[in-house]
Amino acid sequence: TIDLLIVNLYPFEATVAKAGCTLEDAIENIDIGGPAMVRSAAKNWKDVGVLTDASQYAGVLTELKTDGKLSDTTKFALSVAAFNRISQYDGAISDYLSRIQADGSHALFPAQSNGRFVKLQDLRYGENPHQKAAFYRDLYPAPGSLVTAVQLQGKELSYNNIADADAAWECVKSFSEPACVIVKHANPCGVAVGADSLEAYSKAFKTDPTSAFGGIIALNRTVDAASAQEMAKQFIEVLMAPAYTPEALEVFKAKANVRVLQINLPDQLGKVGNTDWQNGRNAVDVKRIGSGLLMQTADNHELALSDLKVVTKAQPTPAQMQDLLFAWKVAKYVKSNAIVFCANGMTMGVGAGQMSRLDSARIASIKAEHASLSLKDTAVASDAFFPFRDGLDVVVNAGATCVIQPGGSMRDAEVIAAADEHGVVMVFTGVRHFRH
Repeated sequence: TIDLLIVNLYPFEATVAKAGCTLEDAIENIDIGGPAMVRSAAKNWKDVGVLTDASQYAGVLTELKTDGKLSDTTKFALSVAAFNRISQYDGAISDYLSRIQADGSHALFPAQSNGRFVKLQDLRYGENPHQKAAFYRDLYPAPGSLVTAVQLQGKELSYNNIADADAAWECVKSFSEPACVIVKHANPCGVAVGADSLEAYSKAFKTDPTSAFGGIIALNRTVDAASAQEMAKQFIEVLMAPAYTPEALEVFKAKANVRVLQINLPDQLGKVGNTDWQNGRNAVDVKRIGSGLLMQTADNHELALSDLKVVTKAQPTPAQMQDLLFAWKVAKYVKSNAIVFCANGMTMGVGAGQMSRLDSARIASIKAEHASLSLKDTAVASDAFFPFRDGLDVVVNAGATCVIQPGGSMRDAEVIAAADEHGVVMVFTGVRHFRH
C-alpha cells in the first residue's frame, strides 16, 4: 500500500511565463500522469497523504516523527490542497490554450477565464455590516502590490480599509520622488511630493484636512520619527510605507489601533522590468457585473513629454509644465468626473465623482476655499475633455493659469478659443483617464 504520495508537476506555469515560449514548449510541459495520481490520492485521503508543494514537507515530517503517522485532519487538509493545486494547474493550461488564435497568435483575453485566487483571510464584514466578505490574492502576486503587505501593528483590516489602501498605494507608487497620498472613500483627498516623507505628508494633509480625518495614508519613502510624530496628531485608519525607522514605530505604539503596513516597492525587490507585473501593477482589471465580468487592460499609461500638444497661444513655463504633469498623474486616480487643482507639487483642490464635469470643477474650488488655499496661478487637470467652455471658465475664474486635458471634444476649437481669450495655457494629452 501507498501511505504517502509526493508529486511535483511539470513546470507548465513557469514555462509559459518565459519570453519566447512556443506552443510546442507549452504542450511538452503539460503533465498527464502526475495530476491523475494526485487526484486519485486526494480522493482516497483517508488512506493516503498527498503532497503537492515543497512548503508542506516540513510540517508533514514533523508530524510523522512525533506521531508516527498523519492525522485524518492533516490528510484531509492535504487532499483539499491537492485538488486546489490540480485546479490551478488545469486552469493555467486552459487560460494559455484559450488565448491561441487560428493563425497561431495569442489573444489578450482567453476564450474562457479561470480565476485562480488564494484566500488570505475572512473579513469581519463587507462594504456594509450586513455583507459578508473575504480577502484574496492572485496565485502569483506582483511584487510591491498591496497583497504582499506585512502588518506591523493595529486592528484587523476591513473590506473598506483594503479597498482604500489599494487606491492610495497604487497612486503613491506612480511617483519617483518622495510622495504622500491620502485617500478617503477610494478618492485621493490630498497628494503631494516633497524633499522627504515629512514634507510630502504635511503638504498632502493641507489640501483637505477635514476629509483626511480617518483617512488612509501611503508614502513611498521611509517613515522616520519626525513624519510619524506629525501623522500621529491625526486620526489614521491605515498607514503604508516601504519602511519605518524604529523610532517611528515607537511613535505609533501609542496609537495601537492604527494599522501600520510595510510594503516593499518593486525597485527595492530588484524586480523592475518591462512588464506590468514586474513593476507591481495589474496587467488586466476585472469588474463584476450581474452574472458576468468585464475585463480590460489596466490603465498603466505613462505620459511622456512627446505626447503633449500645446494648443493655445500661451506657452507653458517649465514650472507650469511640472505642475501640469503632477496634476495629470493625480487625476488618473480620482473617480470620474475628475478635476484637480495643483501647485508646487501639491493638490490644492480635488473635485471627484460628479456626474457633471462642471460640478467637479466647482467642488474642487470650494474644497480649496474651505482649506484656506489660494488657487491663484494653479494648474488644473481634467481626466476627460471639456465638452463645453463653461468648465474651463470655472477653473480659470477660480485662479488657474494652465490646464491639461485629453482633448478630443467636438467643441475643442471653442474651448481652445476660450483659453486664448483668458490668456491661459492649455495642453492636450490625447489620452483619457476615466475611473469608475
